Amino acid sequence: MSIDSSKIWGDEVNVLVTGASSPLGEMVVQRLLKDSRVGMILAVCDKGEPLTIPPNNRLETVTQDLRRQRGLHDLLFGRARDLHIEVVVHTSQEMKTSRTGAATHALNVDAVRSILDFSERHPTIKRLVMRSCVEVYQVQRDLPALISEEHPLNMNEGAPQWVRDRVEADVTACTRMGLASFDVLVLRMAEILAPGTGSQMYDYLQNKICFRPIGFDPMLNFLSLHDAASALYRAVFAKKQGVFNIPGADSLPLSQVISHWNCRSIPLPEYQISLYYRLRQTFLGGQFRYGMNRRRFHYSGILDGRRAGNVLRYIPSCPIVWPDE
Repeated sequence: MSIDSSKIWGDEVNVLVTGASSPLGEMVVQRLLKDSRVGMILAVCDKGEPLTIPPNNRLETVTQDLRRQRGLHDLLFGRARDLHIEVVVHTSQEMKTSRTGAATHALNVDAVRSILDFSERHPTIKRLVMRSCVEVYQVQRDLPALISEEHPLNMNEGAPQWVRDRVEADVTACTRMGLASFDVLVLRMAEILAPGTGSQMYDYLQNKICFRPIGFDPMLNFLSLHDAASALYRAVFAKKQGVFNIPGADSLPLSQVISHWNCRSIPLPEYQISLYYRLRQTFLGGQFRYGMNRRRFHYSGILDGRRAGNVLRYIPSCPIVWPDE
């Protein structure tokens, strides 16, 4: 059962934001600071990434490695309880596809499970808003190009850990909806085309020459940092819990994406593309993985954002600023 926020929070709501030192986390914190309905904000920064927002008497900053369960427990039942935190906005994820293994899984998945478990016993937390992503969905020829929240998830065991972890974290949060004593909102966001967000396409576009499969020009959708932060901000005050697709304002073919980025598009046979990007990864250290993006380079996949529009009142309003504009 969804909790009526107006009966719990009163005039102000206190919010904890994880991943606060990332580009997305910082923008969420800035958006919350502008709202007089928000009291205190506890910004949890990832280790080694300080917050660049100027000091504010409503903002408190801490550094915490979310992979360490004891440290996370002490944070939630220590400072977060003292500040009467009612909403947790969880944005922290491992952004680099090159990082794998148990430590990466601990950040991407175990931290989500711990936050859910601790929130169940927490005296003040009433809502968890979690960032998920479009990559959790399956994209293939025989599935709809317009992706609703009921669309099949990518449960392929052979998928890279970057994808598997995101699917597991998403499903872990979804299984608590309606069972937990607090609201759970999972926001499945379109790809944020900006540095520091884990965007595969942003890394792909860093080369002046971009290779794509011959005969295919799928439609892609992109989200700006501004709209991504707006969706998370709106979820803090939502009346209902659930899963919500968060599309961006830009939907365009892959060839136009490349052109708008002032890059040259060259169609090639798929085996040549795969070989080139494996070599690029090996010798230049790029994060783009063609194998992980193969299906979206063949088949269109656009998020249906009607549910987010109806419940969160979220409508994408800030398009991507393309380099050629």
